[in-house]
Amino acid sequence: MEYSLSKDLSLMLTESDDHNVIIQVGENQNIKEFRAHSNILRARSHYFQIALSKKWVAKKNNDNMVKYQKPNIDPTVFEIILRYIYTDEVDLSEKSGADIFKLLFASDELLLEKLFKYVQDYLVENRATWIKQNFDFVFNIVFKFVSCKKLQEHCLESICENPQQFFSSKNFPSLDKNIFYSLLKRDDLQISEVIAWNHLIKWGINQIPCLENDRNKWNENNYEELKKTISQFIPLIRFSEISRADFFDNVRPYKAIIPHNVYEEIMKFYMKDISPISIISTPRVRRAKKKSKPTPQIFEDLPITNFKEAVRWNPYSFRK
Repeated sequence: MEYSLSKDLSLMLTESDDHNVIIQVGENQNIKEFRAHSNILRARSHYFQIALSKKWVAKKNNDNMVKYQKPNIDPTVFEIILRYIYTDEVDLSEKSGADIFKLLFASDELLLEKLFKYVQDYLVENRATWIKQNFDFVFNIVFKFVSCKKLQEHCLESICENPQQFFSSKNFPSLDKNIFYSLLKRDDLQISEVIAWNHLIKWGINQIPCLENDRNKWNENNYEELKKTISQFIPLIRFSEISRADFFDNVRPYKAIIPHNVYEEIMKFYMKDISPISIISTPRVRRAKKKSKPTPQIFEDLPITNFKEAVRWNPYSFRK
């Protein structure tokens, strides 16, 4: 029965002669018109429920057809969406990673939550290689949206496997603080604590305009600014995993930016072997070393603030 209904609706989309909506998607030389039924669109998508309401509906043409435009969605992507709206089916096996990624944005904009979840899961489970090849682009997009939790986690796991190149990239100092916090908080971040500390200092300095890298040129206010900038990150550094020699050379010079109680706890650990209580004291989980492979790098931040702008952004700087 369910299959029969799906098939009937599919035929209704492709062979019916009573469509009452024309949706024009794409822009420039990539424009295509799709015919559909307003009742089905409104029933299946809250977006179309509003867009095709009497208050917002576009003007009708001479054939009494509603004309609606979506220039920011690719015709190839909208064809997938329209078939999904009618049949509740989607087949991405032959689609490129680029089209699937654009489908993610479009399904979110059209408020198709079930499709959005399916596409995000599909990308992680079936297009991991494509994500890796286009990591810079994917990384900068998915962390702008709360709804992309699974893709965000996938990106963080990729970085944690081999973070050194990521932290050493020229764009690392401008990394969003919430993403950096998420990375340092993770137990599976494969990096030594003294290196994590050094990267934290490097990142913190970059957040303060005109602050010199040479701390010999700093004054008391400079240290205070850095202290405020990285205060929330201090508890994430596993100081008990830093050797005494590394602590002396790399951490002690920045004593002024570490809260007094934390510094005292660290000293007690080194002198009396008493574990700190104000910071994370458990070591990170070390994984068995795998054969080295290319590590994703950060791409320059893209001026995209929502899914609609992400779809408009062109050209797509990724491989298909």
